[in-house]
Amino acid sequence: MADVVCIGAHPDDVEIGMGGTVAQMTAQGLDVVIVDLTDGEPTPHGTHDLRMAEAARAAHVLGAARMTLTLPNRYLFDSVEARTELAEVLRSLKPRVIFVPFPEDAHPDHIAAAAIARGARFYAKFTKTEMSGTPHYPARVYHYMAVHLRLVREPSFVVDISKSVDVKLDALRCYESQFRTNEANQGIVPMMEAAARMWGMQIGVTAGEPFFSAEPIGIRAVTDLV
Repeated sequence: MADVVCIGAHPDDVEIGMGGTVAQMTAQGLDVVIVDLTDGEPTPHGTHDLRMAEAARAAHVLGAARMTLTLPNRYLFDSVEARTELAEVLRSLKPRVIFVPFPEDAHPDHIAAAAIARGARFYAKFTKTEMSGTPHYPARVYHYMAVHLRLVREPSFVVDISKSVDVKLDALRCYESQFRTNEANQGIVPMMEAAARMWGMQIGVTAGEPFFSAEPIGIRAVTDLV
């Protein structure tokens, strides 16, 4: 069982897009599970075992659990089989909220991951099915941004991660094969710190992370907006 499931196409996607928010949720006592649809391999400086070890360390830093599905990196595609594999996870974990990738991106895997996650959310509630687990429909779905496009989009809300931005950066540094060994990506961690500072500035705090919702967001009290 989990309160929240955060879905990414690859290990490090969730950390890039919402690592500070994950750290904040786990610090508040929520059970958070990161679900990577693929192992992220092949990459120039990675291996399956290395990526899994890095992902496990990053999840530990964030205080979250983690699992990796069997879908293929680089060839991720929204299919019945992919939706079913993820839906069975949702039926098992029964989260109230899921976070999924932003659907607009240059990376085809990220676009597919968003579609798979939305489809799996619907599939998870099926009754007459051979899927394992019992029906479950996550009440809310939010998109986080970890994209390969230089997008500027108006978020539905921004989470104040001023107290957890350093944890986010520490989790990202766990991916040495991606952000240290790979010289092309050595600027990613500083870039993520700068982005967090920019989003924080938008809401008058030190650091923030943007999120997007296709549906209206309800609040229980006006003080939740402060």
